[in-house]
Amino acid sequence: MEISGVISAIVIGIVIGVLGRLVVPGRQRIGVLWTIAIGIVAAFIGTGIASGLDVADTKGVDWVEWLIQIALAAIGVVAVSKVKLRR
Repeated sequence: MEISGVISAIVIGIVIGVLGRLVVPGRQRIGVLWTIAIGIVAAFIGTGIASGLDVADTKGVDWVEWLIQIALAAIGVVAVSKVKLRR
């Protein structure tokens, strides 16, 4: 992976994190940096899952890949929010 690919993955990860946070109802008690980190991790893992399912490289927008990434980000936001809530 080239540096431009990593940078674009980070930018997409930020968007994925924000969308994942918007999908979760209610207030989440995590900061912006946690949201960004969750989004970046969800973007990388979601891309791997989409590649495994053979839906990562389609013509046009990869809607299935985006949905997988956003779902993973939402799960991550809920998990981190619950851990933060217990403290």
